[in-house]
Amino acid sequence: MTVHRVVVLGGGSAGLLAALALKRKLPQLSVRVVRSPDLGIIGVGEGTTLPFPKFLFQYLGLSKQAFYAETGATWKLGLRFLWGVRPVFYFPFADEPVRRLDGLPRPPGFYAGDELAILGPVSALMHAGKAFPRRLDTWPQFQTDYALHIENARLVAWLEKSVREAGVEFVEGTVLQADSAEHNGERIVTALTLRSGEQLEADLFVDASGFRAELIGRLFEEPYVRYDRTLFCDRAIIGGWTRTDEPILAYTTCETMEAGWCWQIEHETFINRGYVYSSPFLCDDAAREEFLRANPKVNPEKTRVIRFPSGRRARMWVGNVVAIGNSGGFVEPLEATALGNICLLCSELVETLAQTQCAPTPGMIGIWNRNANEQWDDVRDFLAVHYAFNTRLNNEFWRTCRSEVDLAGAAPIVDLYRENGPIHGHDWVTFRRNCAFGIGSYLALLVGQRVPYDRPALIIDAEQARWAQWQAHFASEAQRGCDVRECLAAIRHPAWNWT
Repeated sequence: MTVHRVVVLGGGSAGLLAALALKRKLPQLSVRVVRSPDLGIIGVGEGTTLPFPKFLFQYLGLSKQAFYAETGATWKLGLRFLWGVRPVFYFPFADEPVRRLDGLPRPPGFYAGDELAILGPVSALMHAGKAFPRRLDTWPQFQTDYALHIENARLVAWLEKSVREAGVEFVEGTVLQADSAEHNGERIVTALTLRSGEQLEADLFVDASGFRAELIGRLFEEPYVRYDRTLFCDRAIIGGWTRTDEPILAYTTCETMEAGWCWQIEHETFINRGYVYSSPFLCDDAAREEFLRANPKVNPEKTRVIRFPSGRRARMWVGNVVAIGNSGGFVEPLEATALGNICLLCSELVETLAQTQCAPTPGMIGIWNRNANEQWDDVRDFLAVHYAFNTRLNNEFWRTCRSEVDLAGAAPIVDLYRENGPIHGHDWVTFRRNCAFGIGSYLALLVGQRVPYDRPALIIDAEQARWAQWQAHFASEAQRGCDVRECLAAIRHPAWNWT
């Protein structure tokens, strides 16, 4: 079947990103978004990963000036972990544990002592409360390896405007039923019938209906592969408060809690907090009490509980239905992978259609499904390392995590680390090349949590002195950097030029 018409079911961030990518990269397609007036958006603060800004600004070529002006996004260099035995460690979006530094025979991961803070220039910026280096002319030097903090409601509003400008049609209505038929031996959707009686026909349907999974789940009943052997958390309490004099930090904080963890996402005018927890270990009322004790500025009347299943569909492209977003898969936001995964799947959908002249073959659909599954499984594997080695608390939940979390695909990576320590990434010959998280990411977690290894390096005094010099250099350079408020002021200045 050749795709000429696309209907996207769902007007949240997943549906809008899919519609925007399809229309901007394949403008010959007719693309319509069906949005129900009965459904709102989750509306939480969101962190992103590196693929998100690259997708918007490099792949789709959207305006940075308009994006920042209308979304109020701020920058995210990585994560700050209150996790494991160290007081704190950083997970920067840079391969600092495995980079080579002049005068040191081993990568920085070997020199991380009890008080780990700075492993390179990005973690130094984070530790100093800065966002980017300062140029000689005092303007911030924006680098390429950054992600974003963004309020979901403002993101959706900007995406909707961008989607309309791209020529996508919006249809307001509630879907009552999906009509299907057999085509070449498989079931396909032929039309969506709205409550108004209007029928929307298409060649390709994007199911971005969130956890409802109207097409991929309810209609096609595609099996759900659960991640509950690895990820035990299944609920989140969300809250926050209006920012007063708190500094705007260029990282997401992840803090260990009794039965899970708490995030802090930094927005210019609001601080978003959420507690992800495991309901078998902690009831909703007890979780809410713990959350409010840890965050006294949160208004109890404005908190809410969200339940979620961790896992993915066995296939996310079935017949002529492609699941994007929560309809296809979901994991807790410990590494803020949701929007990044959406962007990756959207770009791969676009490229699959482009390479097949919009007539995707079963083989190409199979490749897309395999890549989609691996992307989700890679996230599960990486999150497993967070839970299996966090020794900060010694209670029932965390003991269970340390003894029972299935490392799944992360097991050979952990085994190799335990044998060799944080060696250079190119020496890890068994590592999967297309993994969503590179070896530097794994080492940041393993070193940060002080996971022991069998062959500790004998570090001579000269190496330790040279390492101390590097740390002092990184710290000194970081102190010269620009904080988030300075960066916001810069991009809003009339003289600022994004090119």
